Amino acid sequence: MSIEHAEVVLPGAALGETLAFFDQRLGFRIEAIFPADSPAVAVLSGHGVRVRLERDFVGAPGTLRLACAEPAAIADGRLELEAPNGTRVLLVPATPELSLPPLQASLVITRTDEDSWSPGRAGMLYRDLIPDRQGGRFVASHIRIPEGGPVPDYVHFHRVRFQMIYCYKGWVRVVYEDQGLPFVLRPGDCVLQPPTIRHRVLESSAGLEVIEISCPAEHETLADHQQVLPTPNRDRKREYGGQRFVHHELETAPWGPWRLPGFEARDLGFAQATRGLARARVARRLGVAAPQPAGHEGELLFVFVLVGELTLRCDGKRAERLGAGDCFVIPAGLWHELDQCSEDIELLELCLPADLPLCP
Repeated sequence: MSIEHAEVVLPGAALGETLAFFDQRLGFRIEAIFPADSPAVAVLSGHGVRVRLERDFVGAPGTLRLACAEPAAIADGRLELEAPNGTRVLLVPATPELSLPPLQASLVITRTDEDSWSPGRAGMLYRDLIPDRQGGRFVASHIRIPEGGPVPDYVHFHRVRFQMIYCYKGWVRVVYEDQGLPFVLRPGDCVLQPPTIRHRVLESSAGLEVIEISCPAEHETLADHQQVLPTPNRDRKREYGGQRFVHHELETAPWGPWRLPGFEARDLGFAQATRGLARARVARRLGVAAPQPAGHEGELLFVFVLVGELTLRCDGKRAERLGAGDCFVIPAGLWHELDQCSEDIELLELCLPADLPLCP
């Protein structure tokens, strides 16, 4: 099938005035107009769209969105216009500012549930780990690809404040802008995806599972059909939206102290790369892990149980036994304990800010 172009058909009422509006006011150009002695059809193109105005067309006048560098400068401060034929014209920012909803902190406990998976982008299955999204501030997804092989993905990027991917099970081959050749993430490996970095998922093992955490919860995923990956250059120091790309590998990661006694942790390297915005660690039991009350005054404390079991106690009252695949969010000011941890316990922890302020 060979298609040369596509046209959006709109009513051509008051054709002369409408044509002038699209041409002179909005910057479209005339491609065709006929018949010459009594014009009934005019075709215009501009800004990536082709519009066909038909005088005798019966239908809704439609809405046209124009993405502009400075929307308010185009129509004397107005952000909405109406063409003579009734078409609604919205003037919107080409690169809108990131909207960060106010945090609505709450205690969240999410358990593994095989009925909670839903289809998402590029054939992937998603499980929502923070259903209330903390007021729209954060989204955490357990993502699964059941069938192995090539992934029907494309070069894309996200407009986010923060985003990380942790490989939980299986493996996945990915490629990132200015980060060299494609590489494989294996269980325990992780990447920090800074804002707007172009990337693509190439292939995966059957049963791949990753944990993805982003801020804000609702953010744009945009395709980039011009970008070819991998790029010829490699720049580990490049910043994207003020952050650097991080590829953490379990095999070479050192272990050190965690915030709770009886545990050790490996730091995933986000604190410096995000200029203190976030820190992610994987903690495991080291000897006797006696419960110790803890609290924080930060923005987010998210914990996912990778392996083993524990009992989460909150304010000395509520007790929940959690296992692999379960997770929880502890809001600021809530005292909690990690009790009865199994010897094989491993936890993925994300906190914002990186230097999480602890309760006195």
